[in-house]
Amino acid sequence: MKERHKIKNVGWLRAAVLGANDGIVSTASLILGVAAAHSPHGNVLLAGVAGLVAGAMSMATGEYVSVYSQADTESAALEQERAELDEDYPGERRELAAIYVRRGLDLALAREVAGKLMEHDALGAHARDELGISSLSTAKPLQAALTSALSFSVGAALPLAVAALSPDDHLILFVAAAGLGALAFLGGLAASAGGARIFPGVIRVTFWSALAMGVTSGVGALFSRAG
Repeated sequence: MKERHKIKNVGWLRAAVLGANDGIVSTASLILGVAAAHSPHGNVLLAGVAGLVAGAMSMATGEYVSVYSQADTESAALEQERAELDEDYPGERRELAAIYVRRGLDLALAREVAGKLMEHDALGAHARDELGISSLSTAKPLQAALTSALSFSVGAALPLAVAALSPDDHLILFVAAAGLGALAFLGGLAASAGGARIFPGVIRVTFWSALAMGVTSGVGALFSRAG
């Protein structure tokens, strides 16, 4: 029976949770800041929509560029390794055997393992055991960009919907409560999916998100008084 490890969730989970969290925090903070400045309800919603669109595009662009840079680095490393295998195959086999020796195998067994693995897939063996590149960690720029943009939009839609349905005199309270509640849930979900402890994840994301919303609201209130 093949074991299923939660670490396999790390790639998509990181981008999805980061995007949703950022969508909720940034959009809720933006709405709270504009509302705290006593802006009309229509202006508050317009700011929220603008924040959703701009944030989704920013997340997609940033994630794509970042992950593509990682993919370029991995590709260059693999090309270098491929050239080294062509130039000095025996030397690369000794290098791989030395890695296994450092991991605890005796020299004879390390040489045998290195030889068998390189017969099967020399570049794959070196990519995995020398460079640390595997199918679990390989960069996927487009997937990361789309996941981030979509998850940001889903996260941002929550405070925007709450703001649209809330009366003016309770808008700040409702948006803050809904945002923090959703963030606490996401923090717990991410911790659970990754196999980590749930309570610290919930506390961490809730505390820093509340701080961000509070600071933005305070800035909005200050501008209102200054005006």
